[in-house]
Amino acid sequence: MKRILLATTLLASPAMAEGTLNIYAWSDSIAPELIAKFETESGIKVTMDGFNANEDLLTKLQAGASGYDLVTPSQHFLKIMADEGLLEDIDAHSLAAYQAVDEKWRGQWWDETNEYSIPLAYGTAGFTVNRDQYKGPVDSWKVLFEPEAALQGKIAMLSYPDEIVGAAQLYLGVPFCSEDSAEMKKVYDLLAAQKPFVAAYTSDNIENRIGGGEVAAHFWWDGNSMKTRANEKAPIEYAMPKEGLVGWLDSFVVPKGAANVENAKKFIDFMSTPENATVQYNYYGHSAPVALDLAQAKYTPENAPELFPTVPVEFSRTCSPAAQDLVTKVWTQLLQ
Repeated sequence: MKRILLATTLLASPAMAEGTLNIYAWSDSIAPELIAKFETESGIKVTMDGFNANEDLLTKLQAGASGYDLVTPSQHFLKIMADEGLLEDIDAHSLAAYQAVDEKWRGQWWDETNEYSIPLAYGTAGFTVNRDQYKGPVDSWKVLFEPEAALQGKIAMLSYPDEIVGAAQLYLGVPFCSEDSAEMKKVYDLLAAQKPFVAAYTSDNIENRIGGGEVAAHFWWDGNSMKTRANEKAPIEYAMPKEGLVGWLDSFVVPKGAANVENAKKFIDFMSTPENATVQYNYYGHSAPVALDLAQAKYTPENAPELFPTVPVEFSRTCSPAAQDLVTKVWTQLLQ
């Protein structure tokens, strides 16, 4: 998931216009050619803005009157939004798109009755190394969290705690959503000991920073790493730590009070046909939770091993207020 703030407006012909659709999605996450195709076929004018953290999306919806008709939170934030009454019940299981959803993504804990969401993409959060800068093994989170001399001062992390804390928990064997302050102190101590060796906490411009060798290791996402390696010929490798990777799944949902609910449903169905889902998969470079035209699918285990993990994947969960407070405390103290 590429987290660089983006805002674009794509216009349909006024003569064809049959309403509007305002989307707030992970930046650079939806294929522009599909936006253009949808506008042409539907006559609906699409406005698309980008966010770079789930927290930004949640804050906007909590403030109310966001003006958006369709947004794409990750699974644990989707659950928070549903529980807080921030989403429209769109009877997602009744949409044509639902028939394309892989069985393993139906009835999941974040939307057990499939009322709110249709999945868009899934993948993992891990770390990438620049092989011109670092020659050692990448089979453990120890490489990133307890770096050897070659990596000290040449590590970059994300600007928010969500997946970083999860990765630290995987490394330490601390359960996700722990309410044990002693266990979470272990997480803080690990990150605090790492901090002197971290060059930056940032979620922007990662591909240039790690691909160009400004840093030797960067917390990152599977598909972004894969595309930078494949398209930019960057000398990078996405790690497969034995302790596991942090999983995410982003879905289409409709904010409560959205003005263009039916147009949002049309777009969800449009994006979930095999033809369009394959275009989206080839563009975004993250795994597809809906059926694809495999003959046209660009990525395979041979050319995109980043998308086909060989280690366990544990998906981020919606934590209790007590557990979330501990995560916030860890991160706040870390960045003081």
